[in-house]
Amino acid sequence: MLESRLKNYLLLHLIVFIWGFTAILGALITLEAIPLVFFRMSLAVFFIFLFFLYKKKSFSLSKKEVLKFLFTGIIIAIHWIFFFKAIKVSNVSVALVTMSTGAFFASLIEPVLFRRKVKLLEIFLGLLVVVGLYIIFNFESQYQLGIIYALISAFLAALFSVLNGLFVKEYDANTISLYQLFFGTVFVAFYLFFSGGFKSTFFNLPIMDWVYLAILSSVCTAYAFIVSVKVMKYLSPYTVMLTINLEPIYAIILALFIFGDKEKMNPEFYFGAFIVFGVVLLNGIIKNKSTIKQKFQERVKSKKKLKFI
Repeated sequence: MLESRLKNYLLLHLIVFIWGFTAILGALITLEAIPLVFFRMSLAVFFIFLFFLYKKKSFSLSKKEVLKFLFTGIIIAIHWIFFFKAIKVSNVSVALVTMSTGAFFASLIEPVLFRRKVKLLEIFLGLLVVVGLYIIFNFESQYQLGIIYALISAFLAALFSVLNGLFVKEYDANTISLYQLFFGTVFVAFYLFFSGGFKSTFFNLPIMDWVYLAILSSVCTAYAFIVSVKVMKYLSPYTVMLTINLEPIYAIILALFIFGDKEKMNPEFYFGAFIVFGVVLLNGIIKNKSTIKQKFQERVKSKKKLKFI
């Protein structure tokens, strides 16, 4: 049991490292954000489709499910477009630090969709994140557009994550992924078609772009998603949450090695980043303690009911 847990924990770190590498690939690929997202999503759909065939999974979908996955698929596509735009106009470090605000957007969206009260602590922690971003925004003014794009991307990421939190209770996670990516691909394809993006040279890419796209769609998207679902069966949500928070750190270190001076920032940037990362970790720890307390209280209540019976 301990060996299996350690194996899955190391596998989770590998997945988080792979997710961090997504931003690096986005910077290396010469395509603009929208074509890049089209190739990423369409190739990922192809690889997950092959996985469905291999596992002999059902492709059936009701009309109600089509509408749900169509809506969230479009959100995912727009999220990735702004994510890669942020990287293209700034750099990996700025985009990923700003993307860390997603957890706090989720804290604001969750009460609306789950019909619960907004907690004052979440608002306070959110304000601390704003302080961290203000420091970065103020001292890295040349990257302001990248920060704005990344904030939009973070909000959309939080929105579809909360929606998927509702969907995963009803539907298979692999099915959700396949159809959201498929509908996202269709949405981007329609945009490219009507905007004249599908030109004769559209598929004429440099060889290295094809290599990077193949890695991005297969390893960083299809494989990482499927394995992450498997890992979450063996590790606690708290362990998963803390490990995922290492993604920007892995990516920033990688970016410093790969891109060198382009990724070196002012000391104020790292101070602001430290505030953002610190608050994200603190938020996770507080929420984990709250979840443990809630489960303990539920167990106590259930035991009292059994004694009464």
